[in-house]
Amino acid sequence: MLWSTILAACYTFGMRSILSLGLCNIFFFVARPQLLPGQKISSPVQSLNTSDASLLQQFENRYRTAARLEATFLERYSENGRVVRTEAGKAYFLHPGKMRWDYQAPEKNTFLVDGKYVWFYSPADHTATRMPAKRSEDWRTPLAFLTSDMKLSRLCSRVEAARSVKPSQSTGSVFRCTLRESRDPESSPTASILFELLPDGDLSRIVIPQEGGIELEFSFTGWRWNPALDKTVFQFVPPHDTVIVDGLLPDTPGLRQ
Repeated sequence: MLWSTILAACYTFGMRSILSLGLCNIFFFVARPQLLPGQKISSPVQSLNTSDASLLQQFENRYRTAARLEATFLERYSENGRVVRTEAGKAYFLHPGKMRWDYQAPEKNTFLVDGKYVWFYSPADHTATRMPAKRSEDWRTPLAFLTSDMKLSRLCSRVEAARSVKPSQSTGSVFRCTLRESRDPESSPTASILFELLPDGDLSRIVIPQEGGIELEFSFTGWRWNPALDKTVFQFVPPHDTVIVDGLLPDTPGLRQ
């Protein structure tokens, strides 16, 4: 993927869950994307019809103006069209740059970004893996909206209606975001992602194709806007019997064995 540094940390300690792979690939955003030298920002939605352009504007405004967000999510990891693993839970977001993913099924795990560290906590293993948030790289998917005031024009060089892709919801509209080029020469060739919006501008789904026939899909329901969230939701206090692991290991997928 685009962000090899965090991916390596997310696979640290042989994480046996797709949550590290999925979240690290698409959700963490604390630094603004970097454009190439001399690159100008142009509107990515010029080719859309009025209805689609209006829906995208509604989506952008809806998420950029929320200080706090909460949603239920379902995550699927597929290889060559076959679903290898499915996980589900609750996600919480706080501007700027904080989030928490509480995985509830099939096992309980937590992925947390507290503004200083990225944490992955596995209660079953009594282990918490962390890395400094400052080591993050260029996170450029539409879900950057969930923890920042990012605009589509800084994330996507082009946004178009993906008419050939069947929406997961009967009222959904699917769009393809062509990602802007990364300054990082080690970035992966991942070029575009799909995201699905409902008529009210809610984000319903995001799909990230990867090399080797791998695909990550996140579905969302039950969005809550500016819910009352205690600050401790975005703080990680390890239980007394937890081993904390620092450092990076090779970025090989850590699927559950």
